Amino acid sequence: MLKALIVEDELYIRKGLLAMITSLEKDITILGECESVKEAVVVANACNPDLIFLDINLIDGNAFDFLEQTTNLNYNVIFITAYEQYALQALKNGAVDYILKPVDIEELEAAIDKAITTNTETQQEQLQVVKNEMLGRKKEKLILRLQEGLQIVEFKHLTHCKSDKGYTTFYLSNGKSYIASKPIKEFEDQFPEDRFMRTHQSYVVNLDFIDKYDKNGYIFLKSGEQIPVSARRKTEFVERLLNN
Repeated sequence: MLKALIVEDELYIRKGLLAMITSLEKDITILGECESVKEAVVVANACNPDLIFLDINLIDGNAFDFLEQTTNLNYNVIFITAYEQYALQALKNGAVDYILKPVDIEELEAAIDKAITTNTETQQEQLQVVKNEMLGRKKEKLILRLQEGLQIVEFKHLTHCKSDKGYTTFYLSNGKSYIASKPIKEFEDQFPEDRFMRTHQSYVVNLDFIDKYDKNGYIFLKSGEQIPVSARRKTEFVERLLNN
């Protein structure tokens, strides 16, 4: 019997995965469901899973934060990701299995079958390739697919992003803005981690454009915009700001 853990911060995706895995009638027991790196590390260390369904972006970090904190364990990973070329190319180059959102049950079954037969040492080597690709590359630009075509956005000019009802607006320092028909989470793994942070479910902010942060939990950008910081992200945000 294979012991598995689902690590995904979207509730409907977690529940959908659980239902699909159950319907496949494979010899898999789901040990638990986690929405954060912190929670997943605790559960994984306590339960020692054989297989982990791992979302790339979580509420308090990313998949590689989790992997770095569980190097003492032996498990295989199936990544869960949105269709973003940057992440997918890294996963393909590392030959690591992944499932695209929305999850297709046939793709899920194929990924599980492959994971069952993959040696954990082999996958550790594959994961290192992916990590080097995703965390080692310096991206300077983001390409947005808009209704009228493709728009290139340079990160050095991007002040912040706001997500609303499945759309994300990108705000630039020159006053321009662009709206893409995807939620902010679909872009998050493309932002340079040393310069950008998700401060709220609906916001990603460029730390270089922050003017001040007040005790009520609001960021004020140099241009005057006011952006909230969620309660669960305040500690991390303040640490990032102080060390930036």
